[in-house]
Amino acid sequence: MTGKLQLPPLQALVVFEAAARLGNFTAAGHELGLSQPAVSQRIQALENVVNAPLFERRHRGVQLTEAGNSLYLIVRNSLNEISEQLERTRHQRSVLRIDTDMGFASYWLLPRMERLQQLIPGVEVQIATSPNDYSFRDSNADLAIYFGHGNWAGTQTQRLFPETVFPVCNQKIKQQLQEDKRPESLLAFPLLKLPETRPQRWMTWEEWFRQHHVYGQSHTASRTFNAYSLVIQAALEGQGIALGWQPLIAPFLADNRLVQCGPQLRTERGYYLISASGKPTTAQQEKVKAWLLDEAWSFHLTEKALPEII
Repeated sequence: MTGKLQLPPLQALVVFEAAARLGNFTAAGHELGLSQPAVSQRIQALENVVNAPLFERRHRGVQLTEAGNSLYLIVRNSLNEISEQLERTRHQRSVLRIDTDMGFASYWLLPRMERLQQLIPGVEVQIATSPNDYSFRDSNADLAIYFGHGNWAGTQTQRLFPETVFPVCNQKIKQQLQEDKRPESLLAFPLLKLPETRPQRWMTWEEWFRQHHVYGQSHTASRTFNAYSLVIQAALEGQGIALGWQPLIAPFLADNRLVQCGPQLRTERGYYLISASGKPTTAQQEKVKAWLLDEAWSFHLTEKALPEII
């Protein structure tokens, strides 16, 4: 159906429905807060539109004509459907969707979900993860947190965490390293890593060694995993040494399941809070953005208070 709908004023239909259901103009007026003459006026206007009488006026009320009864069935059903849909909409939960990667969701966001939920009670928080780089065009998220340079087209970005990286291992491998703090000492162990990307999205072992002027040395075979959670699990089991990104590995360092075993590096890449530019954000989204920035700032303060191990 196209074009403008040819309908009488909605209030006239509401008045008609009440008068037909109650069989009395005065009673319909009481229900709707209108006078009896006002009800009669609106019914007359509706009869003019349909060009047919809708009621037979009687001494103690009114009765629908055949045309009036046909119209009443349609109006009653339509108003009921509108009322029911409004009720369903009123009780639907609001939704806030945040897109990110699996590592950030697992190791930083999920441990804070209870506090986030307390911030926006009654809102369903949805976390969606993807191993791919952020794409504004493909995203239906309210907010996103992704790793990169912060230069995604069509977005506003605020950096939550710079790329802060250092090697980590379990206590068993740390004991084997003893006091040897030379970067090249790590080459005696398997290096746990993610697949390389083109362009490079995050620090690789090759870049880490290059930054410490270690070139060309052979090392025990690397092990590659397609998810950071698998890299961390392998490090926990003592299968080798992994690169650890802050703040993702903070919980493992806090309880000594993993320990730092090499110097730290920091780059201009990092995790960025992303929202669409040119699109107004809701008060709810602004509240969550402020909370995420505060949480990141609190982590930075805690991190600065701790001495670097290497």
